[in-house]
Amino acid sequence: MESNTINKSAGIIIKDRRLLVERSEGKEFFISPGGTIEDGETPRQTLIRELEEEFSIKTKKDDFVEFGTFEADAADRDNIKVKIYVFIVKSWEGEPTPSMEVEEIRWIESSNPEKIKIGSIFEHDVIPKLREMDLID
Repeated sequence: MESNTINKSAGIIIKDRRLLVERSEGKEFFISPGGTIEDGETPRQTLIRELEEEFSIKTKKDDFVEFGTFEADAADRDNIKVKIYVFIVKSWEGEPTPSMEVEEIRWIESSNPEKIKIGSIFEHDVIPKLREMDLID
């Protein structure tokens, strides 16, 4: 993997046509659950681990449907790209509850009436595609 690229895995969790987003401690932007892919992990393995660590929900690799791979410049680092492997989470066990470094979670509509700050890949690529697929309001 390229050293100037941060590889991440993210899950789209939808309930009642709303998207689950989280904000980590000390951050201002909300993003979908997930995290950095560690050495030797696949994007699916990363997502299984992160969903359990951050949200206390259990998933299996068969619970995920590939949604797309997206790239953007890292928000807070020069000459660094972020590549995110995004999956729709079809099913999970447990109720998403923030833990570890997650400070806040919200269930949002695509119109974002609360005007929270959303990470660029999700704001510009993922949410419009979910709305186009008629999966969220």
